[in-house]
Amino acid sequence: MIDKVVGSAAEAVADIPDGSSLAVGGFGLCGIPVALIGALHAQGTTDLETVSNNCGVDDWGLGILLADHRIRRTVSSYVGENKEFARQYLSGELEVELTPQGTLAEKLRAGGAGIPAFYTTAGVGTQVSEGGLPQRYDDAGKVAVASKPKEVRSFHGVQYVLEESLRPDYALVHAWKGDRHGNLVFRATAMNFNPLAAQAGRVTIAEVEELVEPGDLDPGQVHTPGIFVQRVVVAPDTEKRVEKRTVSLAADRTPEGA
Repeated sequence: MIDKVVGSAAEAVADIPDGSSLAVGGFGLCGIPVALIGALHAQGTTDLETVSNNCGVDDWGLGILLADHRIRRTVSSYVGENKEFARQYLSGELEVELTPQGTLAEKLRAGGAGIPAFYTTAGVGTQVSEGGLPQRYDDAGKVAVASKPKEVRSFHGVQYVLEESLRPDYALVHAWKGDRHGNLVFRATAMNFNPLAAQAGRVTIAEVEELVEPGDLDPGQVHTPGIFVQRVVVAPDTEKRVEKRTVSLAADRTPEGA
């Protein structure tokens, strides 16, 4: 079996050229490949197209690439936590393809499974199927690029819209554990888009919190088999952030008499 471990995040992303498309795992700030994104930012890669549920926040995750205008286009579902994202989109600096969340997940899954397109009810009767969603504005605030109409068919009396799958050039994912053969285990909510992104990428690069030896992982617990993964890098001390933290008022009160 091939040992897929590379020495550093920088080495893992070194051959990603300008203009590449990237599937990036994670949901909000949970399970995002921070080390790989940071290495990609450090080497100056630009003109990227990202496929990710969201685009990070202003100073974290994909947000650091966005802030330096390294992303030209993104396919995303939720972008509400990033003010710079909104500014670039509305000013015509960024092209955005907004996609229903379940559809985005299936686009990645289908791409990794070799399925070129699929039908779904999500978006039927809206601009998702009928076209006209603003994807890029010009500097005057007018729509420069809008989505095109998609094929709609009826099956058993129900309308479905045809969605094309996604097969990005690279995938960047974050896993809890992985072995040298690329078998990955994701933890809790980090299982969201990471397995889908890993399967869809033509070249998948995984950062793992813990590297174990082949045979240490229970085969029944492996979420992404190593056949989908080309490179593994160990990132044991990756900082994990929380987008919004809610603390009860009672926790902030000082007990009487203290």
